[in-house]
Amino acid sequence: MRRYLPIFAWLPGYSGAALRRDLLASAVVTVMLIPQSLAYALLAGLPAEVGLYASITPLIAYAVFGSSRTLSVGPVAVASLMSAAALGQVAAQGTADYLAAAAVLALLSGGFLALLGVLRLGFLANFLSHPVISGFITASGILIAFSQLKHLLGISASGESLPALIQGMVQNLADWNPITLLLGIAVVLFLVWARSGAVTLLQRVSLSKETASLLVKAAPVVGVLATIVLASGLDLEGKGVQLVGAIPSGLPQLQWPHFSWALVEQLALPAVMISVIGYVESVSVGKTLGARRRQKIDMNQELIGLGSANLASGISGGFPVTGGFSRSVVNFDAGAETQLASVFTAIGIALAAMFLTPFLYFLPKATLAATIIVAVLSLVDFSILKKTWRYSPSDFFAVLVTIVVTLLFGVEIGVSCGVLASIVLFLYRTSKPHIAEVGLVEGTEHFRNVERHQVMTMPQILSIRVDESLMFANAAFLEERIYRDVAATPELRHVILMCSAINEIDWSALETLESINEQLQEAGICLHLSEVKGPVMDALQRCGFLEEISGKIFFTQYQAFTELRENFSGCAES
Repeated sequence: MRRYLPIFAWLPGYSGAALRRDLLASAVVTVMLIPQSLAYALLAGLPAEVGLYASITPLIAYAVFGSSRTLSVGPVAVASLMSAAALGQVAAQGTADYLAAAAVLALLSGGFLALLGVLRLGFLANFLSHPVISGFITASGILIAFSQLKHLLGISASGESLPALIQGMVQNLADWNPITLLLGIAVVLFLVWARSGAVTLLQRVSLSKETASLLVKAAPVVGVLATIVLASGLDLEGKGVQLVGAIPSGLPQLQWPHFSWALVEQLALPAVMISVIGYVESVSVGKTLGARRRQKIDMNQELIGLGSANLASGISGGFPVTGGFSRSVVNFDAGAETQLASVFTAIGIALAAMFLTPFLYFLPKATLAATIIVAVLSLVDFSILKKTWRYSPSDFFAVLVTIVVTLLFGVEIGVSCGVLASIVLFLYRTSKPHIAEVGLVEGTEHFRNVERHQVMTMPQILSIRVDESLMFANAAFLEERIYRDVAATPELRHVILMCSAINEIDWSALETLESINEQLQEAGICLHLSEVKGPVMDALQRCGFLEEISGKIFFTQYQAFTELRENFSGCAES
């Protein structure tokens, strides 16, 4: 039961002290999540109440099936932007079809994640490189910020790429509302100040730094309350300021959304993309927080946990959700011990959906836009370009392509290029493994790269070390290297392949080794292997390669070098 339902790993030993900490953490996260959920629903092109729906049942589902004790799931900025891009292709915003498509998108995302979890395929996310993910999130943060400028200006504009967004705003700029802009800028400045200066101010009134930091997280709520009072007291709606308007009270109805197979076909690929990006982001947060308390998360169980959260969101009229970084950190810092904190948060959001929605009528959309803009500023990280340029030009190129393509063509094409760049980068590196000629460090039994160390070598013996497993993608690269070195050294009589870093040899690579053995033997050169690992040795023995090889299999590279340098009379005497 603990394996499939992680809740049973901590629930039986739940204590009163943990209950108090979870209640406090849930109160802080609830206050933070209410404005966030409203804002991210609007970012996804959905009514504000849908954000509340997506913050109730998914939290409960993850609490039962998720392996992280402090991860907080719910609507997040990047997934909301990707959802808007996907849903805009199948239905018009504000229609019942758009709402139904959002629920179907959540169901597809949840089903895909859960299926990967059941099949224990969590390792597949490792093929999406972190630099590419960082580049995509940075570009998405820029797109999100630009997409919210229309609400700060009080104009209508649409677009999935940066050029389209800018063009839409320029075309409607004449309709801007100065009161809306003033209100939005004031909230942005307040939230930015709250992040930097509010902690110091609160510490001056004898609050601890930790308490002050937690209170600062409630700054968006202060902005919401203040602008609601202003909007209602000064009749800002009559002055052209766009408000959230009437939000239905009550809990979401649990029901299976109506859909067609044509809709499923259209949303399947976006659902996969949203799932992969959300899973990678969520797991990275879960690992970070888990390490701070020496708690381990299960990659495959996380797939099931996030999948169940999205399935719960789909049947309750929500949209795709995942683990949020800022929310989870706040949950952790507030002292959350278990996922019961998320259950209490879901109860708090449910109470807000039942009793607080009438007060949100006068909430300006500019306030929610300001909340989103300030929140996504932390997502934009151009330093990744500088870091990758210094460390790996290939990583830099992948990040740059991902950022540029996402900005110019939108998130769907951007994430597709990101995934493709990750795969191409992996294949490129695999196809060109590091291969070094090694020599003996005098006075030792160690062999090192001849280009880096003063070592002993002999023209009759070539020692090659391959720092990668041999497979179909890189076998030809090794073959070319050996033939090139053989052609450049007429005195060569022995080639030793040092296999200390080779963990596996696939069939294609084996055929290449057989070809190398034959070609060298015809040239009067022996092929030897040294430091072969047990599983690789077993495989070579089963296929008969050890009987065909022209040379010997040596236990160590030192043994091979010292024995062969004493005899250069050819293969027959080797």
